[in-house]
Amino acid sequence: MAAACGMLAGMRPQILVVDDEPGVRKALDRGLRAEGMDVTVAADGPTALRLARTGSFDAILLDIMIPGLSGYRVLQELRSAGVTTPVLFVSAKDGEVDQADGLDLGADGYLVKPFSFVVLLAQLRAVLRRAAAGTARGRIRLGPLTIDRGARAVRYNDVDVPLSPREYALLAALASRSGTVWTKQELLNEVWGDEQAATRNVVEVYVGYLRRKLSAVGAEDLVRTVRGHGYQLGGPD
Repeated sequence: MAAACGMLAGMRPQILVVDDEPGVRKALDRGLRAEGMDVTVAADGPTALRLARTGSFDAILLDIMIPGLSGYRVLQELRSAGVTTPVLFVSAKDGEVDQADGLDLGADGYLVKPFSFVVLLAQLRAVLRRAAAGTARGRIRLGPLTIDRGARAVRYNDVDVPLSPREYALLAALASRSGTVWTKQELLNEVWGDEQAATRNVVEVYVGYLRRKLSAVGAEDLVRTVRGHGYQLGGPD
């Protein structure tokens, strides 16, 4: 899934920082939050893979030499699962072959430690801009679910899902922040905008419509209710 979570208007970019050095994690957490981003940290490969597979991040800063699974392996697993979240490798491995290998695996950038935070921030913002532009005119993939924004078409396991324009807009909004909980008010603002007649109840109604159509193609549990909070689109298991 191509993430564009925080790149929607008024939302903070969601960044996953993966590094086994506590000092690096703390510095990046502090620095990125100061720049208006929300940060989740992980210290090992399995945790990074579990978090990243939700597709709920706008970008991932990924060290290569981490416990459990290498950064290379994490990226391979993500791309194999259809998760297209941008990945920027941040590693002490400074060889040309290392960098080429990372980019060949599907990384969107490679930064060698020690690095300048200013340069990292510039690269990260460039990655976020490219991802937002690509999602706006391209496709969102979340496991077997594909949303073609250009054609405004949805497929699940290669089966077309016929949706009304409003149902499509609701699904596209949920998919843009997959794994993250949307409140009814957020969905109302995103999908219905300034329509004065729209209320939070209409969100429930259209979630029901959407679920029935997804259920018809075998995606019964894709749209999940988080009691007391709202709705989320599940990531690949």
